[in-house]
Amino acid sequence: MRTLRFHEHGDPQDVLRLEDAAVPAPGPGQIRVAVQACGMTPADWALCRGLFAGDLPRGIGLEVAGTVDALGDGVTGVGLGDTVFGPAPFRGPTAGASEQALLDVWFPRPPALDPVDAAALPMAVETAYRGLDVLGVRAGTTVLVHGAGTTVGYAAVQIAIGHGARVIATAGETYADALRAAGADVTDYGDGMAERVRALAGGPVDLVLDTAPVSNALPGLIRTVEAPDHVLTLSDFAAANELGTRGGGPDAHAELRTDVLGEYARLAAEGRFSVPVARTFPLEEWRTAAKLSQSGQARGKLVLKIG
Repeated sequence: MRTLRFHEHGDPQDVLRLEDAAVPAPGPGQIRVAVQACGMTPADWALCRGLFAGDLPRGIGLEVAGTVDALGDGVTGVGLGDTVFGPAPFRGPTAGASEQALLDVWFPRPPALDPVDAAALPMAVETAYRGLDVLGVRAGTTVLVHGAGTTVGYAAVQIAIGHGARVIATAGETYADALRAAGADVTDYGDGMAERVRALAGGPVDLVLDTAPVSNALPGLIRTVEAPDHVLTLSDFAAANELGTRGGGPDAHAELRTDVLGEYARLAAEGRFSVPVARTFPLEEWRTAAKLSQSGQARGKLVLKIG
């Protein structure tokens, strides 16, 4: 089968290869899928550069939608030919950016949900839900989602509104109107952001979830709340330790919330939830996709269409 993987650590453009590899066999409790779509994430490039270093070669592609073509021992509740999606394991010689991939965790893909849209869900939904859960966002909370134009931020806005929270979002023009349509108050980044947020909220917000790339935003975000530990960053861990916000440390080891993926797939199939897909690429054009992803200008999820 064709697979995208690396044999040494380094810049993704230098170390990744599209090559043939043995078809993986599912172990106990695993399924194998014929991959239809694979979402690309910043974690893929971090793996190439040495994150969670281990045996090589190592595959990339952590989000998969496909059809079941083999079952491991002890697997029940799913059959050959079923359409599923889920997060792919990333410690093996191949992963999701392959013609066939193994899954430890999976959920049915509703018929109304396109494989590309399903493959866009796992990382954004899990990360956003876990961040909001760690912060304690619930009905009646006023929460600022900083970086709401990212896939994680866009998911977090919708999830928080679904929890009954009031959401203020910082975002650029690309998704500002869509975020307002979802029910958020939206303001721009840049100078005066903290003052604009406090004006919208009528005072300090209760909590802040920072989903933006590292950008020296934490000092401004701290000014929107009553105490620094009301802010959780999902990216700027060094500044969090320095400024007293949350992020890294115990927060980094919070329990994964993959259990919620099936519910958000159902909502997405009903048109009530989405993670924006910016572009799709055939597997052969992975270099173009990787370059765009690392540029910071993707403006949405990038997905490889494989099967």
